Amino acid sequence: MGTLVTCYKPLLSIRFSSFPSSLRTFQLRTHSSNNPRRRNPIRRCFSSLSPSQPLINGKSVDKTNGNQPASPSTELWLHNTMSKKKEVFKPKVEGKVGMYVCGVTAYDLSHIGHARVYVIFDVLYRYLKHLGYEVCYVRNFTDVDDKIIARANELGEDPISLSRRYCDEFNQDMVHLHCLPPSVEPRVSDHVPQIIDMIKQILDNGYAYRVEGDVFFSVEKFPDYGQLSGRKVEDNRAGERVAVDSRKRNPADFALWKASSSTKEGEPFWESPWGPGRPGWHIECSAMSAAYLGHSFDIHGGGMDLVFPHHENEIAQSCAACKHSNISYWIHNGFVTVDSEKMSKSLGNFFTIRQVIDLYHPLALRLFLIGTHYRSPINYSDVLLESASERIFYIYQTLHDCENALSQHDTRLQGFIPPETSNVINKFHNDFLVSMSDDLHTPVVLAALSDPLKTINDLLHTRKGKKQAMRIESVAALEKIIRNVLSVLGLMPTSYSKALQRLKEMALQRAKLTEDQILQKIEERSEARKNKDYEKSDAIRKDLAVVGIALMDSPNGTTWRPAIPLALQEQQVAAT
Repeated sequence: MGTLVTCYKPLLSIRFSSFPSSLRTFQLRTHSSNNPRRRNPIRRCFSSLSPSQPLINGKSVDKTNGNQPASPSTELWLHNTMSKKKEVFKPKVEGKVGMYVCGVTAYDLSHIGHARVYVIFDVLYRYLKHLGYEVCYVRNFTDVDDKIIARANELGEDPISLSRRYCDEFNQDMVHLHCLPPSVEPRVSDHVPQIIDMIKQILDNGYAYRVEGDVFFSVEKFPDYGQLSGRKVEDNRAGERVAVDSRKRNPADFALWKASSSTKEGEPFWESPWGPGRPGWHIECSAMSAAYLGHSFDIHGGGMDLVFPHHENEIAQSCAACKHSNISYWIHNGFVTVDSEKMSKSLGNFFTIRQVIDLYHPLALRLFLIGTHYRSPINYSDVLLESASERIFYIYQTLHDCENALSQHDTRLQGFIPPETSNVINKFHNDFLVSMSDDLHTPVVLAALSDPLKTINDLLHTRKGKKQAMRIESVAALEKIIRNVLSVLGLMPTSYSKALQRLKEMALQRAKLTEDQILQKIEERSEARKNKDYEKSDAIRKDLAVVGIALMDSPNGTTWRPAIPLALQEQQVAAT
């Protein structure tokens, strides 16, 4: 059995424990305190430094214990920003994964650039669990920051209270987007004692220096600085994502601790060995990841914009505090762009999650976000969101038809499935595993849905399909595999019918029409067709198509469904 490495004075007094099955086991109380010695009770999920036999309550656990996780069944490849290539995923502790994702700075509603980060890592979280891993997923909240203080001063509100409010708003957004709650959601204001301890160790190890109550990290003391981003120290000019301060020994040095000014009322502060103040931005994630996952764990993730300076600085300060600090895989997602420019609050070209889901179903937004490979940029546009809405309506309509057909038969149906259906199922399942295990190629999985969905529709609605032997068994088997894949992608609604109804309501809202108005148009068109006034009939169909309402004729009459507005399609063609 290996040994646990103690790199500095313990950040917290804990014993290692296995990660329980409940996703909501770890809930931290939110409160602020000016007493740096007051510590919240913290449980580390499990230690990635430990051997394959974890310590529970200080005792070794026999691997034959029935509670141990099953071995993952598929080899997973992930792109590592550190090595700039795809690597086979091998966790430090067999069957277990420690994953830390940098969370939001909570001072405003989150935009869809944020949504992309947390949807992508939710998909990774779900897929790791699907492969049989026991995952401890830590995602923090930054609730102490200059931006928060500035916003609170504008509103005349306490910074911690303001941040707490926006943390709650963020969590509501995540529920709408079907993101599973992380195992732990630590906040900076609850972990200042741990942050202070880490800064003290960095100072003791000679990697930082004090200036008038501030503490700065000295990048020249860390020769490997720049290993993640590929930047050289001399490239980090003050003012370009590095704060200007003439007191620094090197313009690239960054703050670990910021002294509190007695002239600034309303700023949160904590007592420290260097006087009252608050943590710098980067140190928080080093301290909180170490508190819950140890200094050596598997995955650290976030948006591409965090590679420098945030994650570069995290590596430097974590290694300065503990020479054994090591994260195996650094994973970063690409930007959401608007007109080929990164979406961000600072540029003012952003759309909040709330603004988007007021017009589009949240799961249509999720589909849009995973419809492009996570490392590629994705350009926000109405036509792409309309396309995602149309696609997800088709998926849910097909599965709803499936549900209705199966409800008329014994749900315990078991029997032979024709080779044609088995081939479709096996190919889809293989495409799913191969694509997801190849650095989460979700667009390929979404494209692969087409064959099983088409097969279901053929079985349910075509003359040939209705005559096929074991038709209902085939439909049941196809619905099951699709449902399982949608669950891993986070696209399973609580009810197909409710999701379809909501998708139609939102399409009507975007078209500025009521359903009664559409039904009236359908009636007018039917009358025109009876009178062989095909010009009027076609004009009615086109007028509705322009605003995103498609009419569907069948022997049972005419119905409607959401579609990509013809006006947007024509604009897109004109633009190309």
